[in-house]
Amino acid sequence: MSNMLTVTQVEKYYGNKGNLTKALDGVSFSVMEGEFVGIMGASGSGKTTLLNCISTIDKVTSGQIVIGGKDITEMKSRQLSEFRRKKLGFIFQDFNLLDTLTAQENIILPLTISAVNHREALARTLEVAQTLGITDVLLKYPYQMSGGQRQRVAAARAIVSKPSMVLADEPTGALDSKSSRILLESMEKLNVELSATILMVTHDAFAASYCKRILFIKDGQLFNELIRGQQTRRDFYGKIIEIISLLGGDVSHVL
Repeated sequence: MSNMLTVTQVEKYYGNKGNLTKALDGVSFSVMEGEFVGIMGASGSGKTTLLNCISTIDKVTSGQIVIGGKDITEMKSRQLSEFRRKKLGFIFQDFNLLDTLTAQENIILPLTISAVNHREALARTLEVAQTLGITDVLLKYPYQMSGGQRQRVAAARAIVSKPSMVLADEPTGALDSKSSRILLESMEKLNVELSATILMVTHDAFAASYCKRILFIKDGQLFNELIRGQQTRRDFYGKIIEIISLLGGDVSHVL
């Protein structure tokens, strides 16, 4: 496997000379192709800022971010827009589905924008829908679906264009425990069966326990790293809780 993401000595400042805030302080790490990596940290730790920089929403102050061999810190606005559309998939906490489109139309939209042949686009949509277990809602509109179903539709939309990497920002934040479990199992399935590379920001130890590796951020710096390896998810969850307690965070789910 090759590196999908390489972050090197990234720093991010906000404010002006009289009132500077250092949100990221020399962050370096890499994500291999096909990994499912979580980023955790307390509020204000810098985890969302880091995701925003990786997702090209925000620019780093210094350092380098390379995705799929492309240095996004050197790209201009138009290049970033095209790169974001073609290479990145996004799963947001609030779904961001279009209410006037059915689930199938929401999922197929990125392929339509990229001028993918309709027959191929439909086949890819059905394949991803089957993987995520949402074929029964394809003709429904968002208001006709549960929160969990809407989030799985959002996940399908994120992965249907076969992006280099899927970025998930607190994807279970608006879901109940049952819907969270179904979504996380679906994301795990995308990772295992479709070799999707996933980077997920979460404050939730339960969600993080589905990852293969967790990066912990404190005060804008990498604080610790956990690798699941051969551990059961329950054991991995316990290790995550131990690190969260050192970070002073909250535990919001139980297995």
